[in-house]
Amino acid sequence: MRESAVKKKERVNKIIELLKQEYPKTECTLDYDDAWKLLVSVRLAAQCTDARVNEIVPLLFAKYPSIEALAFAPVEDIEEIVRPCGLGKSKARDISACMKMLHTKYDDKVPDTMEELLKLPGVGRKSANLIIGDIYGKPAIVTDTHCIRLSNRLGLVKDEKDPKKVEMALWKLIPPEESNDFCHRLVDHGREVCTARTTPYCEKCVLVPFCPSAGTMTR
Repeated sequence: MRESAVKKKERVNKIIELLKQEYPKTECTLDYDDAWKLLVSVRLAAQCTDARVNEIVPLLFAKYPSIEALAFAPVEDIEEIVRPCGLGKSKARDISACMKMLHTKYDDKVPDTMEELLKLPGVGRKSANLIIGDIYGKPAIVTDTHCIRLSNRLGLVKDEKDPKKVEMALWKLIPPEESNDFCHRLVDHGREVCTARTTPYCEKCVLVPFCPSAGTMTR
Protein backbone atom coordinates (compact mmCIF):
# COMPACT_ATOMS: atom_id res chain seq x y z
CA MET A 1 0.00 0.00 0.00
CA ARG A 2 1.30 3.43 -0.93
CA GLU A 3 2.55 5.52 1.96
CA SER A 4 0.67 8.78 2.48
CA ALA A 5 2.56 12.07 2.58
CA VAL A 6 1.65 12.52 6.26
CA LYS A 7 2.87 9.03 7.20
CA LYS A 8 6.04 9.55 5.20
CA LYS A 9 6.84 12.78 7.02
CA GLU A 10 6.18 11.09 10.36
CA ARG A 11 8.56 8.29 9.40
CA VAL A 12 11.19 10.79 8.25
CA ASN A 13 10.97 12.65 11.57
CA LYS A 14 11.61 9.38 13.41
CA ILE A 15 14.57 8.64 11.14
CA ILE A 16 15.97 12.11 11.85
CA GLU A 17 15.68 11.62 15.61
CA LEU A 18 17.28 8.18 15.53
CA LEU A 19 20.19 9.45 13.45
CA LYS A 20 20.66 12.35 15.87
CA GLN A 21 20.87 9.88 18.76
CA GLU A 22 23.25 7.61 16.87
CA TYR A 23 25.53 10.39 15.57
CA PRO A 24 25.12 13.33 17.99
CA LYS A 25 28.22 15.05 16.66
CA THR A 26 28.38 15.16 12.91
CA GLU A 27 30.29 17.34 10.48
CA CYS A 28 31.89 17.48 7.08
CA THR A 29 34.84 15.08 6.95
CA LEU A 30 36.89 17.37 4.72
CA ASP A 31 39.42 19.41 6.69
CA TYR A 32 39.24 23.18 6.14
CA ASP A 33 39.58 26.47 7.95
CA ASP A 34 38.27 28.79 5.25
CA ALA A 35 35.43 28.76 2.75
CA TRP A 36 37.69 28.84 -0.31
CA LYS A 37 39.65 25.87 0.99
CA LEU A 38 36.44 23.88 1.33
CA LEU A 39 35.58 24.76 -2.27
CA VAL A 40 38.94 23.39 -3.40
CA SER A 41 38.63 20.26 -1.28
CA VAL A 42 35.12 19.39 -2.39
CA ARG A 43 36.20 19.68 -6.04
CA LEU A 44 39.09 17.33 -5.35
CA ALA A 45 36.76 14.91 -3.55
CA ALA A 46 34.95 13.98 -6.77
CA GLN A 47 35.66 10.26 -7.30
CA CYS A 48 38.16 10.42 -4.44
CA THR A 49 37.94 9.78 -0.71
CA ASP A 50 37.82 12.64 1.76
CA ALA A 51 40.73 11.03 3.59
CA ARG A 52 42.95 11.20 0.51
CA VAL A 53 41.93 14.81 -0.14
CA ASN A 54 42.82 15.71 3.45
CA GLU A 55 46.29 14.29 2.85
CA ILE A 56 46.86 16.29 -0.34
CA VAL A 57 45.44 19.76 0.32
CA PRO A 58 47.96 20.76 3.02
CA LEU A 59 50.66 20.55 0.34
CA LEU A 60 48.62 22.70 -2.02
CA PHE A 61 47.71 25.31 0.60
CA ALA A 62 51.26 25.48 1.96
CA LYS A 63 52.53 26.44 -1.49
CA TYR A 64 49.53 28.64 -2.38
CA PRO A 65 48.10 30.00 0.91
CA SER A 66 45.49 32.40 -0.47
CA ILE A 67 42.88 32.73 -3.19
CA GLU A 68 45.13 35.17 -5.03
CA ALA A 69 48.15 32.89 -4.85
CA LEU A 70 46.20 29.93 -6.16
CA ALA A 71 44.53 32.05 -8.83
CA PHE A 72 47.90 32.95 -10.35
CA ALA A 73 49.54 29.56 -9.85
CA PRO A 74 50.45 27.70 -13.05
CA VAL A 75 47.74 25.12 -13.74
CA GLU A 76 50.47 22.55 -14.33
CA ASP A 77 51.80 23.09 -10.81
CA ILE A 78 48.33 22.63 -9.31
CA GLU A 79 47.85 19.48 -11.35
CA GLU A 80 51.16 18.05 -10.15
CA ILE A 81 50.09 18.42 -6.51
CA VAL A 82 46.50 17.22 -6.85
CA ARG A 83 47.16 14.32 -9.24
CA PRO A 84 46.88 11.69 -6.44
CA CYS A 85 43.19 12.68 -6.09
CA GLY A 86 42.51 11.53 -9.64
CA LEU A 87 41.31 13.52 -12.66
CA GLY A 88 44.18 15.91 -11.99
CA LYS A 89 43.99 17.84 -15.24
CA SER A 90 40.29 18.74 -15.06
CA LYS A 91 40.37 19.37 -11.30
CA ALA A 92 43.40 21.65 -11.59
CA ARG A 93 41.77 23.55 -14.43
CA ASP A 94 38.55 24.06 -12.45
CA ILE A 95 40.36 25.09 -9.27
CA SER A 96 42.46 27.63 -11.15
CA ALA A 97 39.45 29.12 -12.95
CA CYS A 98 37.38 29.18 -9.75
CA MET A 99 40.07 31.00 -7.76
CA LYS A 100 40.54 33.50 -10.59
CA MET A 101 36.83 34.32 -10.55
CA LEU A 102 36.75 34.58 -6.75
CA HIS A 103 39.70 36.97 -6.90
CA THR A 104 38.57 39.17 -9.78
CA LYS A 105 34.77 39.15 -9.44
CA TYR A 106 34.11 38.45 -5.75
CA ASP A 107 36.99 40.31 -4.06
CA ASP A 108 38.38 37.07 -2.58
CA LYS A 109 35.09 36.26 -0.84
CA VAL A 110 33.12 33.06 -1.40
CA PRO A 111 29.48 33.93 -2.21
CA ASP A 112 26.69 32.67 0.03
CA THR A 113 23.88 32.03 -2.45
CA MET A 114 23.19 29.11 -4.75
CA GLU A 115 22.84 31.43 -7.74
CA GLU A 116 26.28 33.00 -7.29
CA LEU A 117 28.06 29.81 -6.27
CA LEU A 118 26.87 28.00 -9.39
CA LYS A 119 28.61 30.64 -11.51
CA LEU A 120 31.97 29.44 -10.22
CA PRO A 121 33.83 26.95 -12.45
CA GLY A 122 33.65 23.39 -11.18
CA VAL A 123 30.95 24.17 -8.61
CA GLY A 124 27.72 22.18 -8.81
CA ARG A 125 24.73 22.03 -6.51
CA LYS A 126 26.39 19.53 -4.15
CA SER A 127 29.41 21.80 -3.61
CA ALA A 128 27.25 24.90 -3.36
CA ASN A 129 24.99 23.31 -0.75
CA LEU A 130 28.01 22.26 1.28
CA ILE A 131 29.27 25.85 1.33
CA ILE A 132 25.82 27.25 2.12
CA GLY A 133 25.28 24.81 4.98
CA ASP A 134 28.72 24.37 6.54
CA ILE A 135 30.16 27.84 6.00
CA TYR A 136 27.11 30.06 6.21
CA GLY A 137 24.86 27.95 8.44
CA LYS A 138 21.88 28.11 6.12
CA PRO A 139 19.56 25.19 5.27
CA ALA A 140 21.24 22.96 2.72
CA ILE A 141 20.88 19.46 1.31
CA VAL A 142 24.07 17.87 0.01
CA THR A 143 23.15 14.96 -2.24
CA ASP A 144 26.37 12.99 -2.36
CA THR A 145 26.51 9.27 -3.15
CA HIS A 146 25.68 8.26 0.44
CA CYS A 147 22.68 10.59 0.56
CA ILE A 148 21.35 9.29 -2.76
CA ARG A 149 21.86 5.63 -1.84
CA LEU A 150 20.28 5.89 1.60
CA SER A 151 17.41 8.07 0.39
CA ASN A 152 16.48 5.29 -2.04
CA ARG A 153 16.90 2.49 0.50
CA LEU A 154 14.87 4.37 3.10
CA GLY A 155 12.10 4.98 0.61
CA LEU A 156 12.47 8.77 0.67
CA VAL A 157 12.76 8.60 -3.12
CA LYS A 158 12.06 5.71 -5.48
CA ASP A 159 14.70 4.50 -7.94
CA GLU A 160 16.05 8.03 -8.27
CA LYS A 161 19.76 8.61 -8.92
CA ASP A 162 19.68 12.18 -10.20
CA PRO A 163 21.23 14.37 -7.45
CA LYS A 164 19.04 17.41 -8.10
CA LYS A 165 15.83 15.37 -8.13
CA VAL A 166 16.82 13.70 -4.85
CA GLU A 167 17.61 17.11 -3.38
CA MET A 168 14.24 18.53 -4.44
CA ALA A 169 12.42 15.50 -2.99
CA LEU A 170 14.24 15.83 0.33
CA TRP A 171 13.39 19.52 0.62
CA LYS A 172 9.74 18.42 0.82
CA LEU A 173 10.47 16.00 3.65
CA ILE A 174 13.29 17.38 5.79
CA PRO A 175 12.70 20.37 8.09
CA PRO A 176 15.05 23.15 6.92
CA GLU A 177 16.74 23.44 10.31
CA GLU A 178 17.63 19.73 10.18
CA SER A 179 18.71 19.55 6.56
CA ASN A 180 22.47 20.14 6.78
CA ASP A 181 23.17 17.80 9.70
CA PHE A 182 20.76 15.20 8.31
CA CYS A 183 22.89 14.88 5.18
CA HIS A 184 26.10 14.62 7.21
CA ARG A 185 24.49 11.90 9.33
CA LEU A 186 23.52 9.98 6.21
CA VAL A 187 27.22 10.00 5.29
CA ASP A 188 28.12 8.72 8.77
CA HIS A 189 25.49 6.00 8.55
CA GLY A 190 26.37 5.12 4.97
CA ARG A 191 30.01 4.59 5.87
CA GLU A 192 29.43 2.62 9.04
CA VAL A 193 26.19 0.66 8.57
CA CYS A 194 24.26 1.13 5.32
CA THR A 195 27.31 0.46 3.16
CA ALA A 196 27.64 0.44 -0.61
CA ARG A 197 30.25 -2.24 -1.29
CA THR A 198 29.06 -4.85 1.19
CA THR A 199 25.68 -6.08 2.30
CA PRO A 200 24.24 -3.38 4.60
CA TYR A 201 24.59 -4.24 8.29
CA CYS A 202 20.86 -4.27 8.96
CA GLU A 203 21.39 -6.31 12.13
CA LYS A 204 22.95 -3.29 13.83
CA CYS A 205 20.94 -0.53 12.11
CA VAL A 206 18.79 1.67 14.33
CA LEU A 207 16.63 2.59 11.34
CA VAL A 208 15.35 -0.94 10.64
CA PRO A 209 11.82 -0.28 12.01
CA PHE A 210 11.43 2.59 9.52
CA CYS A 211 13.32 1.18 6.54
CA PRO A 212 11.39 -0.62 3.78
CA SER A 213 14.63 -2.16 2.48
CA ALA A 214 15.76 -3.70 5.79
CA GLY A 215 16.93 -7.25 5.36
CA THR A 216 16.13 -7.40 1.64
CA MET A 217 19.61 -6.77 0.19
CA THR A 218 22.23 -9.46 -0.31
CA ARG A 219 25.67 -9.58 -1.82
